[in-house]
Amino acid sequence: MRTKLSLLLFGVAFICSVVPGAAHHSWTADYDGSKPVTVKGVVSKVEWTNPHTHFYVDVKNPDGTVKTWNFEMASTLALERAGWTRKTLPVGTEVTIGGFGGRAVTERAIASSITTAEGKALFVGKPGQ
Repeated sequence: MRTKLSLLLFGVAFICSVVPGAAHHSWTADYDGSKPVTVKGVVSKVEWTNPHTHFYVDVKNPDGTVKTWNFEMASTLALERAGWTRKTLPVGTEVTIGGFGGRAVTERAIASSITTAEGKALFVGKPGQ
């Protein structure tokens, strides 16, 4: 019985030690560095979550339709260390975002720069941070 319990505990410990190491991936897996994008719109939602913060921007197209972009940024911890709070980028803020487009979803990108309508540049972290 002790042997079975020891093997079970060893197996659980092994799985727990392997999974976190494999969980993080390179930003180039989801985003294409050869597809720069610049989008101007209004922040419609912010997801202050780990491992990366996401914010959504509604962009009005020339034909009047609205397309929502999903931008990924650095981890919440990296943003907090740079002075961000949950109030730094409130819903309704007009922004211009530069970044790199998604490989699979065209309205998804990783943010590399954010500038408010007033011209204030916000820290976003390095891609993949």
